[in-house]
Amino acid sequence: MSKPVLVVGAGPVGLTMAAELARYGVPVRLVDKAPGRTDQSRALAVWPRTLELLAAAGCAGAFVATGLHAEAVSIHAGGKVLARIPFATIASRFNYLLMIAQSETERLLEDHLQSLGGKVERGAELTDLVDRGDGVSCTLVHDGGRSETMEAAWLIGCDGAHSFVRRRLGLAFEGDTLPTGFIIADAHVAGLAIAPDEPAIFWHSDGAVMFFPMAPGRYRIIADIGSTPLHAPDLKEVQAIVDQRGPGGITLSDPVWLSDFGVNERTVRNYRAGRVFLAGDAAHVHSPAGGQGMNMGMQDAFNLAWKLALVERREAGPALLDSYSIERSAVARQVLSDSGRMTRIVLLRSHLAQWLRGFAVQGIFKIPLVRRTVANRLSGVMIAYPDSPLNAGFARGLRGARPGQRFAADYAPGAGDLPRFTLVATDDAQARAMMARHTALLKPELRQPPRKGIWLVRPDGYVAATARSGNWPVIEAALAGMAADPSPLNRRF
Repeated sequence: MSKPVLVVGAGPVGLTMAAELARYGVPVRLVDKAPGRTDQSRALAVWPRTLELLAAAGCAGAFVATGLHAEAVSIHAGGKVLARIPFATIASRFNYLLMIAQSETERLLEDHLQSLGGKVERGAELTDLVDRGDGVSCTLVHDGGRSETMEAAWLIGCDGAHSFVRRRLGLAFEGDTLPTGFIIADAHVAGLAIAPDEPAIFWHSDGAVMFFPMAPGRYRIIADIGSTPLHAPDLKEVQAIVDQRGPGGITLSDPVWLSDFGVNERTVRNYRAGRVFLAGDAAHVHSPAGGQGMNMGMQDAFNLAWKLALVERREAGPALLDSYSIERSAVARQVLSDSGRMTRIVLLRSHLAQWLRGFAVQGIFKIPLVRRTVANRLSGVMIAYPDSPLNAGFARGLRGARPGQRFAADYAPGAGDLPRFTLVATDDAQARAMMARHTALLKPELRQPPRKGIWLVRPDGYVAATARSGNWPVIEAALAGMAADPSPLNRRF
């Protein structure tokens, strides 16, 4: 591991990637052409699945202590509450939506990275890259014009929607741009008669206005502006929209950010090109409906980091890395579909369609199962990798998580650990013998199973294989298929 991994872009995704690699003992450099962290709130939502992964990384506590805990989201129209979706039913110990400004998220992640001995090299721009097969030759230009050529073991582009890395690789960013624009205001709000920790969406015949709590009395306000050209609004314009579409009696003041944005729905087909990877907005962008964007990118980082660490430490075969794009691109396609559908529902203009929308939402969300399913889907705990090439044996009839599914609500791989698989099985001589044979991949301690059976759990908490009690050849084959030494069992990759 003489060459470092180069991570380009020190937003939440790049910071997460660099911190995870540093935690696993992989040399890493993190560069960003900007002179400092963002001072804007930008992405606000951190969902439970991301918090679970941050907990495994050892830094969730700082996030939980800093952010606002939203307990539900509500939809309003015509002076009525059409639906209220509580988050208490989310199958996670973090059963709430954490609202925290992106500037704070970046600060906390950078603190975490520094605690692991890492740092951000600011004012350093990647201007060229050449994949040489055994590494990537990278040209960096630092503040003042100094040029540096470095050899990286791997390059990871976390450099956003306008990614230089993606463009340099010539990868198509396929998709569409919606014809509707949006405006944003972060401001003080008085007179909003809903729970202060509850995001609220107000539907109106002329469009929607949405309120997302950030701190006591302060909200992010988002409204669609149709085909009106994009422009940064002033507070007077936002107040007029709130008066028209909101519940009435609301006064805005003291704005700290006024902006606009369009919605792109785009993705690359493959997140990997040789020794170069893409993550976050460099690989996929979509509507902010559902607040999934930053979470998607950070989860990309968690997914890739443990695999890259095992390969760099020569504890797993390089084909393990092929699973990254397969797993994460499938999740991105689903999120793009879900967020796009939510956006189009909000943007309905036909009065008949709006009436049908309200009638359907009011009826459907009366059903507890629907409310619970929507909350868990938004939270990320239902994300799974059913088509992953890492999924090995599946024991039919065995109750519990299947290969590709998150193992359990209370499971965390463990802060500070090397990237190791966990064996969930009854403690016996066969289990101990399995751990002794695979010390490079398995944790040295067992986790007791909730019921009879064997589960092989990945470092990120997803199941790789299941077997009935005593059927150890299934687990042996799964581990051998990922091991660094080439063996006949490795050929399935």
